[in-house]
Amino acid sequence: MKKFALIGAAGYIAPRHMKAIIETNNELSVAYDINDSVGIIDSISPQSEFFTEFERFSDYAYRLQRKTETKLNYVTICTPNYLHLSHITAGLRLGCDVICEKPLVPTPEQLGELELVEKETGKKVYNILQLRHHQAILDLKEKVSNEKKEDKYDVVLTYITSRGKWYMESWKGDPRKSFGVATNIGVHFFDMLHFIFGRLEKNHLHYADEQKAAGYLEYEKARVHWFLSIDAYDLPDSVKGKQTTFRSITINSEEIEFSKGFTDLHTTSYKEILAGRGYGLEDARHCIETVNTIRNAQPIPANTNEGHPFLSQLIK
Repeated sequence: MKKFALIGAAGYIAPRHMKAIIETNNELSVAYDINDSVGIIDSISPQSEFFTEFERFSDYAYRLQRKTETKLNYVTICTPNYLHLSHITAGLRLGCDVICEKPLVPTPEQLGELELVEKETGKKVYNILQLRHHQAILDLKEKVSNEKKEDKYDVVLTYITSRGKWYMESWKGDPRKSFGVATNIGVHFFDMLHFIFGRLEKNHLHYADEQKAAGYLEYEKARVHWFLSIDAYDLPDSVKGKQTTFRSITINSEEIEFSKGFTDLHTTSYKEILAGRGYGLEDARHCIETVNTIRNAQPIPANTNEGHPFLSQLIK
């Protein structure tokens, strides 16, 4: 049984990590968050210690490290994106391996800092890249790898996940903390595209504002037209009033269904990490470089072959 600490216990994604820790027969020893709305712990791991001040959490965690029977093995990070680097390095220096939600860090430079701290501590960072464990994605990757195709695949990626007014008032609406919509809601899709279609060759940004972004990515095996949004106005008429999220990937005009099968992917990720097969810094590098380029790019007009179908409703 491994012992875990969790930083960011009040966040949206934290319960999935708590359940993954328990479902892999391990122990959540201690959790921390500046917010105290963490009643979910009662239904998952009620015996866990909890702190709302990092100093008290840190002191307690260090004291746990003195004894073999209480020593922490992993620190899980579920905090706002801009805090990932600081919390990951704190976990490594505590003497633990670290599991962190995506985006791992916003820039290749911060990834280099993590490499240095890994070497200094002898510990390892793992990124949750759960779409790599989704069966539909694995099947598609196998198909693309085995198919003898002279031309590249034409891919259209559309992801609209409606968010209310609270979003822009939270850290997620502050680009200094979330690093923008393409990073915050798109990074795992960009990782998935690389995982399936290989090395990135072109990265063009066509549109970006606080709520949406669109562009074109060309990989070794695919031309990808992408659109990401948190604006309910962008939902297709066919789903407005019926659902708040629209997720679609078409490959050569054929829809790929992967809206189901997400339930246990965090637990699967934990099983793989505990078995020594987790995704580390180099696995995360490609999507970090991709979103870093998008975040710093100036939008350019889309040519006829590159624009996403939704782009015309944004640029009049």
